[in-house]
Amino acid sequence: MSVQLAFKEYGGGPPLVILHGLFGSGRNWHTIAGRLAERFHVFAIDLRNHGSSPWAEPMTYSEIVDDLRSFLEERGIERAAIMGHSLGGKTAMLFALLYGHMVDAAVIVDIAPTRYTHSHLPTVRAMQRIDLATCKNRAEVQARLGAALNDDTLTAFLMQNLVSRDGGYAWRVNLDAIAASMDDLLGFPIAMPDLMYTGPSLFVTGDGSDYVDDDRHRSDIQSFFPKAQFQVIANAGHRVHVDQPRSFLDSVGAFLADNFTPT
Repeated sequence: MSVQLAFKEYGGGPPLVILHGLFGSGRNWHTIAGRLAERFHVFAIDLRNHGSSPWAEPMTYSEIVDDLRSFLEERGIERAAIMGHSLGGKTAMLFALLYGHMVDAAVIVDIAPTRYTHSHLPTVRAMQRIDLATCKNRAEVQARLGAALNDDTLTAFLMQNLVSRDGGYAWRVNLDAIAASMDDLLGFPIAMPDLMYTGPSLFVTGDGSDYVDDDRHRSDIQSFFPKAQFQVIANAGHRVHVDQPRSFLDSVGAFLADNFTPT
């Protein structure tokens, strides 16, 4: 059963939906959405079990895609451009393959239609092991999480999910649901390999990321997205839009200007 997704909207014009990555939220895309709002009516969505959206299990791509379809239908949006990063990118790909008639253009950020082996379960477990009831302030939570992960950038990103609740702290991401569905989230659930999205698509990757390898992944991408274009952003990792926002916006803006003609 689909859930009512939380979102923030920006600007006016043809609709553009932004889907964040794992442990993220729509607000991570505030700056990018604001810039794109000069041409589009942007919807920065919180996926289920993230941000301000409801918690619901399971959290497989089937449910996430159904949430997105319901979101568009409830607003009378017959077609939209879809942009997704990582988890959101896999969601955008699957949505385009299943509901291509609803997608004017697809922008996929640093992810491929494949199964990955590096699980995020250690991150989930590190967050779950922190006894938030004994933490006196945010700095203490951050110190404990940082010690467990030994990654300051990841720790700072995850800390955006810490919220004040009932005089204490809580994670606003549903860690139990994410952990239970991790195997599904690592994969790419295509039951019919002959599915294709024949509309315009752009795959943006960071040159320092290990999520998309040109030799291994481009043929897989092109088998599903025969009109795929590729853009590699210099000096960027997995979070391309954060590492190089100007180059990212230049690439996405040029692609949409050249390839997106709303109907």
